[in-house]
Amino acid sequence: MSDPLDLLPDGVVIADGAGQVTALNTVAAQMLDADADKAIGQPLDDVLALTDHDGLAWTDVNAPYGGLPTRTGVPEQTWLLPNGTEVLVAARLHRPGRSGANPIRSVESVAISLRSGRGRARLDRDRSDLVATLAHELRSPLTGVKGFVHALLNRWDKLTDEQKLLMLTTAGADADRLSRLITELLDVARIDTGRLQLHRRPTDLAAKTEQVHLSLAVVTSTPIEVVSDPDLPLVDADPDKVLQVITNVIENAVRHGSGTVRVHVGTWSVDPSYVAVTVTDEGDGIPLELRKRIFTKFWTAATGGGSGLGLYIVAGLVKAHGGTVVVDDRPGGGASVLTAWPVAVHA
Repeated sequence: MSDPLDLLPDGVVIADGAGQVTALNTVAAQMLDADADKAIGQPLDDVLALTDHDGLAWTDVNAPYGGLPTRTGVPEQTWLLPNGTEVLVAARLHRPGRSGANPIRSVESVAISLRSGRGRARLDRDRSDLVATLAHELRSPLTGVKGFVHALLNRWDKLTDEQKLLMLTTAGADADRLSRLITELLDVARIDTGRLQLHRRPTDLAAKTEQVHLSLAVVTSTPIEVVSDPDLPLVDADPDKVLQVITNVIENAVRHGSGTVRVHVGTWSVDPSYVAVTVTDEGDGIPLELRKRIFTKFWTAATGGGSGLGLYIVAGLVKAHGGTVVVDDRPGGGASVLTAWPVAVHA
């Protein structure tokens, strides 16, 4: 029968009160570059090959068999494996109960867990990316709003009505950009925590797509063409989220593509119980190796800017509706992004 410790995802090392290893699971053996069978009975100091950045050993720094008799554990710390990889290490110090024969309560056994630090490092990187994204994305429009407001306050009598209107219009656009970024961050938090709320009802996908078209046509010089098939069924969706998804996909095509952006709304050829919005551009397309990465948080292309949250939100919102997102090449060159939405059954 296999050792139950081998079923655990983390490395485990157990030593007795004499400091000799009594158990070592497969994960720990791989991490420590040790032979699990030969390690049994060996000193913990020799088997637990963990060092800090100064070259000090875990057992020397933490002295699991010393210290106060009330100590029952060693908190999680970052240590280096023999190959230089960082791991998160914690320990539990087991002591016998108080008794007249053993008032000192010496350590009876030590259980040490070793966990890969990759998840923690990835989380730290995500947090750093979030801070960097916020700092960059918020600073630019905030600087614009602040500059125009100060100019209006300090030079009101010297500015013409046209100049005032331009400044107020630009400040309003920057404020809208700030508001949208905050909305995106809130959506990301709701998607990540499963707290996204959808107010679904029968929705005209073609009408929502045309609404997005009209709003974007006045702010971009890129030609956008929309074609919708006649007599399309309504979809079961949150109308506001539909607008958000289509806006993000079309804006992404405008930002990273070239030529005319074409949008087609029609029954999905793969499954007629869905209505699909397909957005194509005439750019360089999206390489196969990047087609999954573009829907991750903070992904941005080398050019074009943006918060890197738009397509992550697109994938999250469409998935929450029970739909799907398909990335492909456009015939003749360019990228194609399809979002499929379930048809409203009782519409």
